[in-house]
Amino acid sequence: MPLDDRYKLAFKLYPYERSADQDADAPVRHPVVIMGGGPIGIATALDLGLQGIPVVVLDDHEGIGQGSRAICFAKRSLEIADRYGAADKMLDKGVVWNLGKVFHDDRKVFEFNLLPEEGHKFPAFINLQQPYFERFLVERVREAQAQGAPIEIRGKNRVDGVEAHDGHVTLDITTPDGPYTIEADWLIGCDGASSPLRGMMGLDFEGRVFEDSFLIADIRMKNEDFPTERWFWFEPHFKSGASTLLHKQPDGEWRIDFQIGWNVDRKKELQEENVRARLDAMLPGVEYDIVWTSIYTFQCRRMKRFRHGRVIFAGDAAHQVSPFGARGANSGMQDVDNLGWKLGLVLAGKAPDALIDSYHEERAYGADENILNSTRSTDFITPKSKTSHIFRNAVLDLAEHHAFARPLVNSGRLSVPCTYDGLSLNSEDALTSGPARTRPGSPCPDAPLPGGYLLNRLGGGFRLLTLNTDAPEALDIDGIPVTRVALAASDDATGTVAARYLGDAPNAVYLIRPDQHVAARWDHFDDTAVRAALRRATARG
Repeated sequence: MPLDDRYKLAFKLYPYERSADQDADAPVRHPVVIMGGGPIGIATALDLGLQGIPVVVLDDHEGIGQGSRAICFAKRSLEIADRYGAADKMLDKGVVWNLGKVFHDDRKVFEFNLLPEEGHKFPAFINLQQPYFERFLVERVREAQAQGAPIEIRGKNRVDGVEAHDGHVTLDITTPDGPYTIEADWLIGCDGASSPLRGMMGLDFEGRVFEDSFLIADIRMKNEDFPTERWFWFEPHFKSGASTLLHKQPDGEWRIDFQIGWNVDRKKELQEENVRARLDAMLPGVEYDIVWTSIYTFQCRRMKRFRHGRVIFAGDAAHQVSPFGARGANSGMQDVDNLGWKLGLVLAGKAPDALIDSYHEERAYGADENILNSTRSTDFITPKSKTSHIFRNAVLDLAEHHAFARPLVNSGRLSVPCTYDGLSLNSEDALTSGPARTRPGSPCPDAPLPGGYLLNRLGGGFRLLTLNTDAPEALDIDGIPVTRVALAASDDATGTVAARYLGDAPNAVYLIRPDQHVAARWDHFDDTAVRAALRRATARG
């Protein structure tokens, strides 16, 4: 079904314009070309462009797509977007929620709070339709372009052919004015789950395809005021699906997902009278307008390798998970965050090509974690045998009355950032009494500071975070600047910094990567150790 006019107004964010490359006598070489203008492609362009790296985005459309699609954006994605200068609009528009409720039949089994601790700038999640998320990223690109960021987005530029060479990639492109060819030192594939780039290179996924279908309905209810919560039904009493999920979205809209089974007539299910039959059973007596509908199936799979020479894959082009847990777009934003600083250092000649291999190492590790959690959620939500169905329902019955059983209920383990335990860029943990949550490889948790928050103070470069101890204000390690962020007990009125970064240690020094993951930590500053840790964190150790 078509979207309403609100979305249509935002479609053509980057209409086709003829580029100088189309009139060049020979293919023009670019440092970075991104294939795909969705949220992951645009975020990658922002990351690189804000570093001053020239980047060209090629998209076969002229703007955002239709429908809510991804709607749950996690705190970590908002923290990343905040570093790019795009999060304020997202937070202002999004629907904030922390409370979720789980039902079985007509009974509430239990409820949960996603962010029970204080001291974070952003909420655990916001609900925001993907077209808005994309639009706010593109608007930030326009602002960055006006300030000199070398980012170019080319709409109606479809890549029809790719040829990989030892030191570059050649791309054949079709436009309304005809074909042309360019070259790229690096090509990043952000072209989605069906990834034409992956197909052109003869690459595929490994993993499981789940035989089930879900009907999405975006609706606008009239004179109804459901609370801003996530409601999930197992075997709902209204019989509109084997499971049902209800989320509130901006603009007075609600997203409803019905599990409808594998062997269904998709065309018939999408007919308005059949969609309304399911909705009417769920919402008796409620008046509503249908904004958009779709049917999706899903898989939990990834590419064997995310890097192939000078071609790199990110987001759904590299890995796919079920929608339970909101791990798709959120894991894609973590891909961007991981890749951007590494590619920036390699292009600047400050790190070896091997640093790009660590992108695959870390993000494949993250993808495997997401696939594991997503597969477990899917198996719980959609039991594959009579025995597993009995077990699932027994867990739900227990959880209604006994708290110990509630962690076993899996209606989608919600997205959290990955800790890169034991991977090659981490140094040994030298703060033995420090908190486990900030061990090497971990994403930095936020904390309140006088006048702001810790993650804003850290920013996007290498940082030396010192707590109650001395260190140089700045270091230059092989051309890579490291600046100090110094905190004392007087900066930590709530004790949050100490709880998250000191634990039982009286003082600490952390080396923080540009993606705000911990590279190393100690109980005092040691110049030799810091230099060794930075070299290891840039694949030179």
